[in-house]
Amino acid sequence: MKPSIPKGTRDFSPTEVANRTYIMNAIKTAFETYGFQPIETPSFENSDTLMGKYGEEGDRLIFKILNSGDYLSKADDTLIKEKDSLKLTSQISEKALRYDLTVPFARYVVQHQNEITFPFKRYQIQPVWRADRPQKGRFREFFQCDADVVGSKSLWQEVEFIQLYDTVFTSLGLTGTTIKINNRKILSGIAEVIGAQDKLIDFTVALDKLDKIGQEKVEAEMISKGITEEAIQKVQPLFSFTGSNLDKLESLKNMLQTSEEGLQGVQELRFVISSIAELGLQSANLEIDVTLARGLNYYTGAIFEVAAPKGVKMGSIGGGGRYDDLTGIFGMKDVSGVGISFGLDRIYLVLEELGLFKTVALPKPKVLFVNFGDAEGLYCMKAITQLRANNIKSELYPDNAKMKKQMTYANNREIEFVVIAGSNEMNNEEFTLKNMISGEQSNCSLQELIQKLK
Repeated sequence: MKPSIPKGTRDFSPTEVANRTYIMNAIKTAFETYGFQPIETPSFENSDTLMGKYGEEGDRLIFKILNSGDYLSKADDTLIKEKDSLKLTSQISEKALRYDLTVPFARYVVQHQNEITFPFKRYQIQPVWRADRPQKGRFREFFQCDADVVGSKSLWQEVEFIQLYDTVFTSLGLTGTTIKINNRKILSGIAEVIGAQDKLIDFTVALDKLDKIGQEKVEAEMISKGITEEAIQKVQPLFSFTGSNLDKLESLKNMLQTSEEGLQGVQELRFVISSIAELGLQSANLEIDVTLARGLNYYTGAIFEVAAPKGVKMGSIGGGGRYDDLTGIFGMKDVSGVGISFGLDRIYLVLEELGLFKTVALPKPKVLFVNFGDAEGLYCMKAITQLRANNIKSELYPDNAKMKKQMTYANNREIEFVVIAGSNEMNNEEFTLKNMISGEQSNCSLQELIQKLK
């Protein structure tokens, strides 16, 4: 049987792991520079922690875990016969793989609220799972790199997150990214002025797909969800919103004159836009995108999404927003939060496509000891133990193989030095050190060897 891995998952070579670590280190460094602290949560959560938090579409993409043992023994026979999978799932599965890091973070905050100093700034770099259709840049298992602040309603947090995106992408050499921003209050205001308040979720989910499926299909989806043609006519200007950020703010202000919530969203957006205009960005562009909805139920204020530089065909490489009542779903009311996420795997593909990866040195020993047999191997291992105690990466070739094979191994792994220790060296209590780059050889004692390799 030919081995394989599930669709939407991947193996990573040593070079790929090194490149991914390079990205994660850049993100981690920026997180800590901005004052965030690390936490980790389990790979799987209780189903009721996750279900109902992402909307109907998100719930379908959550991987459920079957209960241990005979999971069908307590299931309702009628449901099994009727093949009612929705009702049956709750009886045979009590846990699920996490869909994102935000909802588990909200659960963490509620559980540990007495140990946390608020505002609490946390970052988390861990894998998540989604039962999505695999395609370029979209996987079923992937890492998210999240930063969130809970316990503050200040709009300076939104300003800092835009700066944080800019800092990370600039440090990776990924210039020309576009940070798209919108506000959920603006979307609610639009739904209010067109008379579709009761269809807010359907309206925003459809609107969010504009750049993917086009205006015609968005309108068709809205109609299928019960939004009237008259209402759709009123939002026509949204489909071709142009001009500078200030122009867009003025247009929104005029459109939302009769909506208090909508005008509040415009005011919040104006604060963030004007602050960033004063502070400046290193390499990213900030752009108001009124169609940006991100389809998730929990956003209540600012919404972010980051697009790769023009010319790179890739979905969003980051996103997030404010979720004023996310912890409320776990019984902790009035705790405001805002956060962003970096899409590690998509960032990797973008850097690869643009040739922006620096040459990353793979982990390797500085010196390889040639193996001539058990006695010589023991002599070498005693020296290796001393070298490692001095933080010198050292390795004994494990097999008593031909000299040519051992030297080829050293060359293939680009190991800088090779130590040869045969019977002559052992009798003289010394080692022959060869520089694999220059070819130069010298005899030295153990202490001299340590000094030369340090």
